Amino acid sequence: MRVLLGLSVLFGLLFGGAGYAQEVKDAVLYKNPQCGCCEGYAQALRDAGYTVKVIPTHDLPLIKKEHKVPTELEGCHTTLIGNYVIEGHVPIAIVNRLMSERPDIAGISLPGMPLGSPGMFGDKTEPFTVFELVPGDPKVYAVE
Repeated sequence: MRVLLGLSVLFGLLFGGAGYAQEVKDAVLYKNPQCGCCEGYAQALRDAGYTVKVIPTHDLPLIKKEHKVPTELEGCHTTLIGNYVIEGHVPIAIVNRLMSERPDIAGISLPGMPLGSPGMFGDKTEPFTVFELVPGDPKVYAVE
C-alpha cells in the first residue's frame, strides 16, 4: 500500500500534478466589508481545502464589471480561482467540478443570495441553478 501511495505522489510531481493542484486551490474572494455571509462562503471553501484570501472592498461593482459578470447574474461576492470567476454562493461541489473539468468559460454564477447555499442561513427551498459566465444569453452549467 505504501508503494502505491509513493508512486502516486511521484507520478503527480513528475507530471505537473502538484503545481496544477496548487493553482486550483488558491482563491481570492472580494466582498462588501459589512457582509458576514461572504465570510461563511470563504469558510466553506477553506473546509473543502481551498486557501482563501478575503479582500473587503467598497468597489465590488467595479470588480464585477472588470470580470464581465452580467448584472442579472450578480451574486453577493466575487471569487477568483485560477482563471475562473465564481460569482456568489455557488455550491462547493460545483466549484470542484469546474476546477476538474476546466471548460472554456470565464466562470460560473449562482445569482442572488439563495437560502441554504454555502455561507447562507436557512434551508434550501429550491434547486440551485448555476450559470456559465459566457458572452450572450446565460447558459446553465449545473443544477443542484
